[in-house]
Amino acid sequence: MTSKTIGFIGGGRVTRIFLEGWQRANAMPAKIVVSDCNADSLAKLKARFRRVDTAPGNSAAAASQDIVFLAVHPPVMAEVVAGIKGSLKPGAIVVSLAPKFTLAKLTELLGGFARLARLIPNAPSVMNLGFNPVTFDLSLTAADKTELTGLLAPLGECPEVVEPKLEGYALLTGMGATYLWFQLQTLREVAAGFGLSEAEVAPALKRMVCGATRTLLESGLAPAEVMDLIPVKPLAEMEAQVTEMYRTRLPALYQKIKP
Repeated sequence: MTSKTIGFIGGGRVTRIFLEGWQRANAMPAKIVVSDCNADSLAKLKARFRRVDTAPGNSAAAASQDIVFLAVHPPVMAEVVAGIKGSLKPGAIVVSLAPKFTLAKLTELLGGFARLARLIPNAPSVMNLGFNPVTFDLSLTAADKTELTGLLAPLGECPEVVEPKLEGYALLTGMGATYLWFQLQTLREVAAGFGLSEAEVAPALKRMVCGATRTLLESGLAPAEVMDLIPVKPLAEMEAQVTEMYRTRLPALYQKIKP
């Protein structure tokens, strides 16, 4: 558990993901301050995480901690960042959890403050199974990096990547679960209609998904060979439509979130 104090600017989904992951791993930092303009969101957060301090409408309270997470959406990032630059400690580390805003742009908005990192959060961090790629500004020391990666370790993997790759990871890992969850939940429900209990469906579904992924990535077979392993494909006539959605919608979104 870190001895550093933690601040979150924004008390929405991504903040809840981090707090849930730390709590599940029994690794909750000793002091966490969360600010948000939505008092109801903070009240719900406080009800779930009693040890967290909340600061409705007071971003300075969160910004004055040792490690500060910018947990806001890109459309409001510039306004939020400009508003906290006078509240940061000189030795603080500021971590952006949003795409689009580069380290250079954040430094500019913060009036030259460069002790920064950027991270693409991953929802399975609530289960300590996240994949959260991070980029560090050159101004951070090895000790700074160790401090931050140690804080993030209970959430899952935290590989260091080059900054231009982050938006690609946002589409692959940050949003990737949303492409699959509704399909897996539907399959879960349909399987129950076949007479399988939840105790039977859950391990079978988990093993099938993990096994299918590893077969595609690790078997050494070409993708076409993997997809030919099963002769009966009940959804075959819909594959072209789904593939086209991936190939059109995701690149279009990538263009929007690129710096």
